[in-house]
Amino acid sequence: MLELLIAGGWVMWPLLACSAIAIAIVLERFWSLRRQTVLPDNLGDEVRAWATQARLDPAHIQQLRINSPLGELLASALDVRQRPREQIKERVEDVGRHVVHQMERFLNTLGTIAAITPLLGLLGTVFGMIRMFLGILTHGVGDANQLAGGIGEALITTAAGLCVAIPALMFYRYFRGRIAEYVVEMEKQAMSLLDALDSEAAAPIKRTAPPRSPRSAG
Repeated sequence: MLELLIAGGWVMWPLLACSAIAIAIVLERFWSLRRQTVLPDNLGDEVRAWATQARLDPAHIQQLRINSPLGELLASALDVRQRPREQIKERVEDVGRHVVHQMERFLNTLGTIAAITPLLGLLGTVFGMIRMFLGILTHGVGDANQLAGGIGEALITTAAGLCVAIPALMFYRYFRGRIAEYVVEMEKQAMSLLDALDSEAAAPIKRTAPPRSPRSAG
């Protein structure tokens, strides 16, 4: 392995750094984007039960906010639950953009690594070919085996760049897809909570509505 790094030239070191960064991002995102961390089981049902039982004190809402990304989204709706439905939806959308941005943390870096590492590999190959042809110009063609070895060494960086780029692109697309699924589920939970808040707001009106007067006979 060390021989390959040395044969590839200086371009191998940026590729090695990109590889280490990509591995760190993938491991961190796998840990942070666990379903139980983003969408805890039964959290939506519990929050709707709070709404229907009027257990919406500030301590409950604050605990919900730090619970998970879904909890943060639902807490934003509860913060403005006395406002009209459209204003609550706007607040949820605003907080939702922040939540999605947090879930997408480091993914731009991973996508950039997937894009630039093939170019770095190609750059290293070009430099290697230039060195090889300058050597031919100075010393002649010489041994064909030596020429083939020089071409092989020049292609090392291209192979290394692709070995970094392909997994990085795969994981980048995978995490984007997982986040999209989470966003759809969080939207469903938020809409269910809004419906529960509407039902709770309508209940006192029904209870306090005056009874109808009976029809007069005849």
